[in-house]
Amino acid sequence: MTTTALTHIANLVTNDPSLGDGTPLGMIRDAAVVIDGDRIVWTGESSKAPATDNAVDAGGRAVIPGFVDSHSHLVFAGDRTAEFNARMSGRPYSAGGIRTTVAATRAASDEELSANVARYLAEALGQGTTTFETKSGYGLTVEDEARALRVAARHTDEVTFLGAHIVSPDYADDPAGYVGLVTGPMLDACAPYARWIDVFCERGAFDEDQARTILTAGKARGLHPRVHANQLGHGPGVRLAVELDAASADHCTHLDDADLDALGQGSTVATLLPGAEFSTRAAWPDARRILAAGATVALSTDCNPGSSFTSSMPFCIALAVRDMGMTPDEAVWSATAGGAAALRRTDIGRITPGARADLVMLDAPSHVHLAYRPGVPLVGAVWRRGERVV
Repeated sequence: MTTTALTHIANLVTNDPSLGDGTPLGMIRDAAVVIDGDRIVWTGESSKAPATDNAVDAGGRAVIPGFVDSHSHLVFAGDRTAEFNARMSGRPYSAGGIRTTVAATRAASDEELSANVARYLAEALGQGTTTFETKSGYGLTVEDEARALRVAARHTDEVTFLGAHIVSPDYADDPAGYVGLVTGPMLDACAPYARWIDVFCERGAFDEDQARTILTAGKARGLHPRVHANQLGHGPGVRLAVELDAASADHCTHLDDADLDALGQGSTVATLLPGAEFSTRAAWPDARRILAAGATVALSTDCNPGSSFTSSMPFCIALAVRDMGMTPDEAVWSATAGGAAALRRTDIGRITPGARADLVMLDAPSHVHLAYRPGVPLVGAVWRRGERVV
């Protein structure tokens, strides 16, 4: 093991309010970080940094935790450019486009699917994402869902079984039969490769009773719930997520006061996905209402070929600040510590002793530049598990 110090950091975001300025970001100015192996072992003022084997002079740049993207759909094949073009020309979005990707994904080889995942992960890493979750959901047969999860597991430990993305076209006239397949043979085949189970609880997908049946079956097999909730309209998804202690309710675009109360009183994280609203011209979630209710908020890309084809967390931060009412501090926290909370992880999303050494050095003096200079490639260097990878 060798030790490395990053010194002369203009502004260090630790996400530990016991450090630095005492805010949720735990900001330390003129700071240093010491890495030993894959862990952070010291943070503080640069002038007080201990001796190390190696040193990197940040030269007055900002350092933040690596982004934690807790919601993506990267195991897919095909292209939906025509759908996006049509939608931008006035046609509304619906979940039906998923079927196009299902057909292309079923036709792709394992090698093609894995290469696609690697490609999008390389994009994300170059933009500062050091942890990501990804889902199945474009196979919708026992064999295709299981292989999607096997492919995903080559690239991340945060794998989600989403056989309940939509009712498979093969079961268009028998939704109950498909729920039986998802909770029976498909779950049996998929559970060994996944940590999470998810369901699209929405008009045109799965109703409350179906979603509860699927998530409860997953819990019985040791998979923890996540829920696609309240994206296209108001529905039961958010309250179901809180009822089942889901790690996250994702989208949260259409919420009433009872939904907000449930999020504020439970441990379920509200994950906002601004790329989806951008790409579908849908209404923006009101992050201010959600935060005022006392809920924990995460930001993620929802990277998928239909409704949010972006791997850029900085882009999502800028959208959240501009269009969801978040402050730059809140958006950066939600894209790092918030994502970690949505994955129920305490070893990532922060820069404190004992945490995994996932850091991003910005070509800017402050994290605020992520929203202040939207679209500009500000990620200058990335460390993941203590190794510089960008």
